[in-house]
This record gives sequence, C-alpha cells and structure tokens, in this order.
Amino acid sequence: MAKYSDIKGFTVQSLSSDTVASQAAGGTWASGGSLPQALYENAGAGATQNATLNFGGQGNSPGPAHPHTAITLSYNGTSWTAVNSLNQSRRFLYGAGTSTSALAFGGYTVPPSGPGTQAYVESWNGVSWTEVTALGTKRRDNQGIGTSNSNAMAAAGYDGTSVSSNVESWNGSSWSEKAEINTLRYRTGATGSNTAGIISGGEVPSTAQSALTESWNGSTWTEVADLGTARQSTSGGGTYVDFLLAGGHTGGSSNTANTEYYNGASWTEVNNLSTPRYINHGASGDTGPALMVFGGGAPSRTDAVEEFDAPSIFSKQLEGQLFFNSTTNTFKETIVDFAGAAWASGAAMNTTRAQTMAGGNNTEAIVGGGGPPAGGNQAETYDGSSWSEVSELNNNTRLNTGTGSSISALNISGYTTTYVAKAESWNGSSWTEISDVNVARFQSGGAGSSTTSGMFFGGEGNPFADHKNKAEVYNGSSWTEVSELNTGRSQVAGAGITTSALAAAGHPGSGYTDAVELWNGASWTEATEISTSREGRMGFGSVNTSAIVSGGRSPYIGNTEFWNGSSWTELADLATARYAGSASGSSSNGILQGGSTSGTGGSTTTEEWTANLANKTITTS
Repeated sequence: MAKYSDIKGFTVQSLSSDTVASQAAGGTWASGGSLPQALYENAGAGATQNATLNFGGQGNSPGPAHPHTAITLSYNGTSWTAVNSLNQSRRFLYGAGTSTSALAFGGYTVPPSGPGTQAYVESWNGVSWTEVTALGTKRRDNQGIGTSNSNAMAAAGYDGTSVSSNVESWNGSSWSEKAEINTLRYRTGATGSNTAGIISGGEVPSTAQSALTESWNGSTWTEVADLGTARQSTSGGGTYVDFLLAGGHTGGSSNTANTEYYNGASWTEVNNLSTPRYINHGASGDTGPALMVFGGGAPSRTDAVEEFDAPSIFSKQLEGQLFFNSTTNTFKETIVDFAGAAWASGAAMNTTRAQTMAGGNNTEAIVGGGGPPAGGNQAETYDGSSWSEVSELNNNTRLNTGTGSSISALNISGYTTTYVAKAESWNGSSWTEISDVNVARFQSGGAGSSTTSGMFFGGEGNPFADHKNKAEVYNGSSWTEVSELNTGRSQVAGAGITTSALAAAGHPGSGYTDAVELWNGASWTEATEISTSREGRMGFGSVNTSAIVSGGRSPYIGNTEFWNGSSWTELADLATARYAGSASGSSSNGILQGGSTSGTGGSTTTEEWTANLANKTITTS
C-alpha cells in the first residue's frame, strides 16, 4: 500500500553544515606554526600552505644594527626551517613564485647594504638564491605578481622619491616595461601571473587608503570592482579571478582583520583574520582561494601565522533551496535576504545629471540625456567600477524614460524646449532612431527588458490632464497605446517588463500620491499603496511581484521600500536623499544615479543596491 508521504511528500537534503555562496565563503582562518622570530615588511612565495617561503623583512632587535634581514624560511605546513639566505638583506621587498621557484625583487636597505630603495633581483631554485638582472626601475612597498622565477611582474610601488605607476614583466632572463596601471599607488595586495594578474587597495598619494582594483590581461590594466574596505599594506593570494585579500591598514592608527574574496566580478566579505595586522606581504595559494599571512604589524611586529582554508567539497547556496542542517537540527530555506539588503557607494558619473533615462544593473548600466537645465545627448555606461562616455544620443532630451540593459536599451520621449515624441534604441555601441511614440510626454515611468520589448506610462503631455494616464508598448517596430492607468500622474516610479509591470507613487497634478498599480499585459489593477507618498521616478525591478522604489520628493527623502507582490516593507535608506534620479535593475541587484538633491539641479552620485542570498531557519507557530 502506498504511503501518503510517497505520494504527496518530497525529499529534503540533509547536510551537516549550511550551504555557502562560494568555496571561499566556506573558508576559515586557523593558526599555523609560528615564525622563529617576529617579522614584518617581509615577503613570501608559495602555491600551497604546505610549501611556502618567507624572505627578508625587518626582524628582531630593530635599530641601526639590524634594520633588515636576509633570512629565508621554509614552511612545511607545520613548522619553519631556516634555509639559505638572500644575498642582499632588505625589507619592503616584492615576492612571487613557489617554494621551489621564487623571485625576490626590489626592497629597501640602509648602510652598510644601502642606502634606500633598491633594484636588486634574486632567483630561488629551491636550494639557493642567485642574483639576476636588476629591475629597470628600483622600487619597494608592494606585493609581487607571478607563479615562478621565470614569470613575474613588478607593478607600481615607491621608487625612492615618489609613488610610481610603472610596470615591469620578467621572463626568466630580462625585464621589459609594460602598460602602466591606471592609478599610481603603493602597498597594494596582488596575485596572478605576468599575463593575468590583479592588484587591489594600496595608498594613493594625497588621498590615503584606496579600494581600487585593477585587472591585467597581458597588455592592459582595467579597473574592476572596488574593495568593500579601502586599505593598504595587505596580503593577497589566489588568481586574478579567485583572489583573497586580508588585513591591512585603514588609516590613522587603525588596522583591519577584514578578509574579502574576489570572484572575477565582485568582492564578498568572508571570515576575518583573528588579529588585525598590516605590512604582512607574505602569501600563498596562487592556484585558488587559499592564503597564508605570516608576520606583520599587529600593531607591533609578530611571529603569528594564520592559514585560510576553503573546503574542497562544499554545498553551494541556491535560491529556493530547502535543506535540513543535521548539526543544528533545523530546516532551512535559501532566499533573497531583502531585510539585509543595503546601498553602497558607486563611482561618480562624468556628467552631472537628473531627469535621465537608465537601463541595466549595478555591474553594467547605461544612462543618457537628462538635465539640468536643458536636454543633453551625452551617454555613459557603467562596468561596476567606473563610468565611461559612449556614443551620444541622436536627440537632446531630458525628463526622458529608459528601459532595458547596458547593451539593449530604449530611450523614450522626453522634453527639450517642447515635448519630444522621438525614441531611440541602443545596441551596446550606438543609438538608432526608431518609431516615434504616439503621445509625446515626459516624466513617465518605464518597464522593459530590451530594444524589442519596452513600455512607458504616465507622464506629462500637452495638455497635462489629457495624457497623464496614457500607456504605450513597443514590440520592436512600433508603439501601441494600451489600457490607461487608473490614476493619472507624472514622476511615476516604474518597474518590470511589458507583461508584468508596476507603477508606484508620482505627481497626480498637485501634491504626491501613494497609488500603486500592477500591469498584467492587458490591464492595470490597483494594489496596496506604497507607505510613503512621493514623486521622483526612481523604481526598479524585473517583474511586478518584486520591486524597489527609493528616494523621491516628499520633500527630499532617501526612503527605500520593497514590494513583494502584496505589501511594502521599508528597507535601507539611500545615503543621499534625492529625486528625479534614474534607477534600473532587479529588486536584488540595482543601481541609482544622479538626481536632484536639496538646493541642486543634479548630481553625479551613484549608489548600488544589493540583496544577497541567505539561509533562513523555517519555524512553525
């Protein structure tokens, strides 16, 4: 006889620990074997934590007699053993490679070795150090890049008189100059090879600690996502798309234990060091997310060693996943943690804007046109770390509406000195004029996913009263008027796509409204009102059951509300209260830029919205 559970039930996976977002997210720090002496300003090399080198640095008895050391130490996963020393003692040097094939380059010495910043280079073969061709530019105070004694790169650093952006690559016999990094700095974290490397953080002259990250492809440096915590004098290890960075100096007398992981697109905080420390340039794990930190200042120099271990076998976090944690005896569900979502600062736009179109999300976005005061045709795209000017719109417009992505977007209607019926499509490189809209108007809400699927609704036409409830849909060739909004308004926040859209708040002619309507592809239905009446157009979301409305004027506010398909919940506020900015993305991955703040007509400010997955315990009541 069949069991009811067999007919109606389903299997729930049993796990001994919670699922995690990535291999690195499951990693933890543990104490390793202590160095024989306290060291900092040291360097390291090693591909695994069972085979690592430490060399140079400032050792015991600081002062004129012992300002730096030539000591080399080999680690077997448990303890350190002294092996043949460097030929030139030094500190603040670069290190790269493995425990059997390493390079030590640059550094700082004082008499009688010295004085000052050096161009020394030594190659390690697993037994001894040999002096080889010196750097073209002497330098110190950075972490090296490279996987062996024939593959290394010295990027940036301090040359003895100033901070340098100079880059040199080593092929085993000679150094050659390569393209300079975009932002000169020193005391960065770094890893990778001379054809695929990465540097992050550091100290930028006159602006102190940096969060900037740059990736190297063998010919050019590209700015990528910023660190969550700006810092210098860090330790880094892994690859250019599998990078861990730990510790560092954050300014004043403050050091950090913060550890962050970069997956090739974004940074995520993972488990921290047990002790904050800086000037700890020793590292290992150039083949994946593994790292060792040895020595450093905490704040005094230390002999402490910590090892980061990421599990080789782990259960990846997936939205909608159900599982039973057998260790804590709890049932859990993996959902988007909207309650824990937050805004973070993004890079400033090149042009001050408000009242502009937008498309994309917080890693790839586009804006175009806008004011103040008259219409503009400048457009910019965002790659998650910086804005770049791209091909201009064909028509000057402000108060225009945007939909779509950074490579497939629509710019719809708007205003210059009169109402504009023009519309344009963006293919990732240029704008093309498409069919005019039926009713020219501005300050409309928008929804849509591409150049062949978009809509706009509400807005102010001429006369205002006759057009504030209009809605139109684009099918890739023409615009069609569809069912009108129940509550006509301009400055309406829009979200969703052409078959599942949301219109929230806005300006109905006088004052502000809290009205919300949902579009199902055929008609509008009134839904639960938003908590705070406002205008400002700053809404985003991929469907009408999951959307964000943030900021606005009521008067100027930074208030953010989340719509789950039935009700509104207040979440984290914007850092800068504003209205008439532009926003786009999904409810878990959005971006908001520009807009008018109190007393200004526009801004360059960008904020990024992120809601991550989280494991929530299922309880019964």
